[in-house]
Amino acid sequence: MNEIQNMKFVNVCYPQLKDNGDLADVTYVDTAGWGHVRFLFVIGNLDAALGSTAEGTAPLVEECDTTGGSYTAVTGAALADAIAADEDGDMFAIDIDLKNKSHKRYMQVQAPHAGDGTNGVNAAIVAILSNPDVAPATAAERGLAENIIT
Repeated sequence: MNEIQNMKFVNVCYPQLKDNGDLADVTYVDTAGWGHVRFLFVIGNLDAALGSTAEGTAPLVEECDTTGGSYTAVTGAALADAIAADEDGDMFAIDIDLKNKSHKRYMQVQAPHAGDGTNGVNAAIVAILSNPDVAPATAAERGLAENIIT
């Protein structure tokens, strides 16, 4: 099996355009049974900064034991700074080792927030789970609606 078929993809923040406010429909990822998670920020055209809770704050990942509980920041799981208004088309990643460090089960990006621009921020965030305890065997187990393998 190809290594990419041992991964699961979770759309934790749908692709969207947002000007001056929090991005919508942001959710968590359940990391149970996985050894690694990468939060991949996919940036489109933008003319405002993207941060966590405010456009000037570096995006960060937080964790919790339950889906609706109180989330706390994962130590070291933050970008160096906010994604700037001139970083169109770039991708950013935060990798978290789930096997060799103690973490809580549920993780999310803390309140992605777009600054005020003419158009704002065009972005999506995908959590990519890898190094599974049990390999996924179907498209649904990989977080996909369809998976063609040739």
